Amino acid sequence: MADFAQTLMTTLAVGSLYALIALGYTMVYGILKFINFAHSDIVVLGAWISFTLTRWLFPAVGLDAHNPDSPAPPLWLGASILIAAVVACSLIGFVIERFAYRPLRKAPRLNVLITAIGVSLLLQNLGQLSFMFGPSPQKMPALLSNVELWRLSLPSSGGARNVVIGLVDVMIVGTSAVLMIALEFLVFRTKIGTAMRAVSYDLEASALMGIPVDRIISYTFMLGSALAAAAGFLYALKYPGLNQPAHTTWVLLGLKAFVAAVIGGIGNVRGAVLGGFVIAAVEQFGAYYLSSSYRDVYVFALLIAILLVRPSGLLGSTVREKV
Repeated sequence: MADFAQTLMTTLAVGSLYALIALGYTMVYGILKFINFAHSDIVVLGAWISFTLTRWLFPAVGLDAHNPDSPAPPLWLGASILIAAVVACSLIGFVIERFAYRPLRKAPRLNVLITAIGVSLLLQNLGQLSFMFGPSPQKMPALLSNVELWRLSLPSSGGARNVVIGLVDVMIVGTSAVLMIALEFLVFRTKIGTAMRAVSYDLEASALMGIPVDRIISYTFMLGSALAAAAGFLYALKYPGLNQPAHTTWVLLGLKAFVAAVIGGIGNVRGAVLGGFVIAAVEQFGAYYLSSSYRDVYVFALLIAILLVRPSGLLGSTVREKV
C-alpha cells in the first residue's frame, strides 16, 4: 500500500508535466492540423531561462546558489521567475509562428513538417552556444525547499513504511491544475476561446465571419508556448539536474508529451490532460512493478495499442465531411 501511494504521488506530478506540454501540441494541431515539433524545445528554453534568471537573481536578494545551506528564497522570487520565463517563451512562440510557419500556411504539409524539424534543430543548437546556455549540464538552484508536508505510515511488504508528500510535488500538481483549469475556462467560456474553436473548425469561414485569424493563431502559439515554459520551470524544480539543450532527455520528454496528446485524442484539450496522466501511470507503475529498464517501452507500447483499437484517441472523434 505504501509503495502504491508513493508511486501514485509521483504519477500525479509527472503526469501534470506531460499534460502541460501535451496541451501545446494539441492546441496547435487543433488550429492548423500540423505537429509543431519545435514545441518540446520551448520546454527546454523555459527550463534554461528559469535557471539563468535564478543564477542572476539569487545574489540580488542575498542568496548563494552554490551553498546548499543558504536560506530558502522568498516565494515571490520563484513566482517572478516563472512569469518571466512564460513571457519570454510566449514571445519566442510568437516569433516562430510569424516568421517560420505563417509564410507556409498554404504550402504542402510536408514543407511545414520539415520547417518544424528545422526550427527544432535551430533552437537546440543555439542553446548550446557559449553565449546562450552552453554545452554543459547545470544544476538548478533550489527555489523551493522540498519540506515534508505530510508523512503517512502505511503497510508494505517489509512492514510499515512512511509515504512522504513533499512541497515540490504539491506545487507542481497545484500549479499545473490551476493552469489547466484556466485554459479550460479560456477555451470554452470566453470569446477568444470561441474564436479559437471556430478557426480550428473552418479557417476560411472564420475569416469570412470577421474573426482575425492571424491574431488567433498567433495567440494560440503564444498560449501553448506559455504552458510549455511553465512545464519547463516545474520540471527544473523536480529534476534540478538540467542536461544540455540538445540532450536526448529533452527529446524523449517531448516525444512522451506528444504521445500523451495522441493517446488522449490529438486536438482535444481534455484528451491531452487525460493522456498525460495515463502515460505517466503506465510509465511509473510499470517501472516499479515490472522493470524500470523498460519504462519508455511501456509508453510507446500503449501508443501502438491505442492506435490499433481507437485511432482517434481516448477522447478524440472521427471527423466526417459531407459531400
